[in-house]
This record gives sequence, structure tokens and C-alpha cells, in this order.
Amino acid sequence: MVSRLFKKWFCGLAMAVLAGWVPQTAKAYQVDCAILLCLAGGWPASAECAHARAVFIRRITPWPIEPPLQIWRCPMGVSERVPLQSTAPKIREASNQSSETLGQVILAQGVKGGADIDISGLEFDFVRSIRVWDVRHYSHRERGRDDDCSESYNMRLGTYGTQGEFGWQRTTPAAAPQWVLPSRRCSSQNWRRGVGVEWEDHEGNHGYEWVAY
Repeated sequence: MVSRLFKKWFCGLAMAVLAGWVPQTAKAYQVDCAILLCLAGGWPASAECAHARAVFIRRITPWPIEPPLQIWRCPMGVSERVPLQSTAPKIREASNQSSETLGQVILAQGVKGGADIDISGLEFDFVRSIRVWDVRHYSHRERGRDDDCSESYNMRLGTYGTQGEFGWQRTTPAAAPQWVLPSRRCSSQNWRRGVGVEWEDHEGNHGYEWVAY
């Protein structure tokens, strides 16, 4: 059941976006308000939501891979407020578990700041449901003279924090849903590369999109 607080926020933000009440400095970022609203509503059929969904998917299409929802670009507080300034990316290096790459992969941790209001409540769980699966390499095939099976991978998972901040972390094939890795069987043709995004709307309905490259 949609809470009274969420209904009030949802209607207020929708009216603000449609009426062009968002501050001039933020108008270029209204697409993120549209993404937020359309995602919550299950991507209803409309020109605005079709555009918002296209941007949502395009952002995870290589390269570069961006957070599909950039909530820090959508002002949700009073009309005088503008989006919070994004924080500088924090970069670290992690050893690569795949033997077929150069041995190092750069991961961005805490890439952007969060929302300009408190979204820690259950009514905003749909924001935290968004996950980005970046499969840079996956294979499970026979190798060597003895034809032993070898599974190799280079994967990371992008998630949203309590206030909508986005960050990356290493992940494994075991953690990936089947739509990301349809099979982990040992096969000469079992390889995978691409980026996928999944989400739930405010009612908990699940959706996903996969982009192979």
C-alpha cells in the first residue's frame, strides 16, 4: 500500500516537473525526476516515460557505464533548492580474478551523492532495488591438455545506498541472477559479456534489461 507520505511527495514532484517549477539551474536534469516517477509507477505508457526509460537504459550502455538513475540531479525538496553537488569519485584498484585480462580493474566506490531529502523509508525501496550488473568477461570452458573445466570472470555490481548514492563492488557468478548468466555449464560456447540493469517498481514488480557488447 502506498504510504500517505509517498503519495504526497509523488504528486508534488509530478506536478512540479509537469509545471516546469523546477529551478532554472536544474531544468537540464528533469529527466532524472521523470525516471524516478516513471520507475515508481512501473514505466507507464507515455512519451515522457518512454524517453525516461530510454535514458535509463542508455546510461548503462557501454561506454562509459553510468548510474541509470542519478537522483542527485532531481531536486525533491522545496522549490528554492537545487540538486546537491555530486561528490568526487573515489577510485581504488582491485586484483582481477580473470586470467584473460591485464590483471587490474578500476572500481569506482561511492560515485555520486544522494537525494536532497530523506529517502531512507520503505516507500523509496524501489530506488535501492536498482542493480547494475557489469559482466566484463565470463566463460566456463575446457582448458589445458586434460580438458579440465575452468570458470573465469570479471564482474562488478552497482547498487544504490540508503539515500540513493551509487557505488560499485566486486561480485561473482554465484551472486548473479539467471538473466545475467543464463548458464554456468562447462561448454566451448559458454561465454558472456554485457551490462544489465534490474529494478522493482513501487509495487514490487520486477523488470530488467540486458545489453550485450
